[in-house]
Amino acid sequence: MNTDYSSLDAQALYQQLCVSLQNTLVPEAHLVGITSGGAWLAERLQRDLARQVPFGIVSSSLHRDDFSKRGMAESIATKLPFEVEGAVIWLIDDVLFTGRTIRAVVNELFDYGRPKAVHLAVLVDRSGRELPIQADVAITHVALPAAQTLRLKQDSQGQFAFSLEG
Repeated sequence: MNTDYSSLDAQALYQQLCVSLQNTLVPEAHLVGITSGGAWLAERLQRDLARQVPFGIVSSSLHRDDFSKRGMAESIATKLPFEVEGAVIWLIDDVLFTGRTIRAVVNELFDYGRPKAVHLAVLVDRSGRELPIQADVAITHVALPAAQTLRLKQDSQGQFAFSLEG
């Protein structure tokens, strides 16, 4: 497990994710990005992999177990321009930590229907799970103190980088 945040090259990790999913996705699978970093990744993957089926964006805001503390946050609304019922869905996120966001997102998906399968792909798994959730595809693993937050940033040219807060 990597303990050096400074060695995380978001662009290189994205390229590895792209190759991994290109070899994994079935043609009918829908990419669904989790706001906000995952949504940026899903949008770019959709384009770079020349996916023919629609992709979506899902927000965890309404199903978070800390909703009373966080409120609606700065999240954009869920947009799923396809039938969720019976769909194969690949959730895309930047960083997997406690698993609480993924739990909330799965609950949100089921508000729209019952998918055939839900898979998870992330750039970084930073461990520290509080729920029994793991990624099907995790490009790298890092160990960070619980008080620190690793965030994906996107510049005006669409290039990715990580920032560390806390």
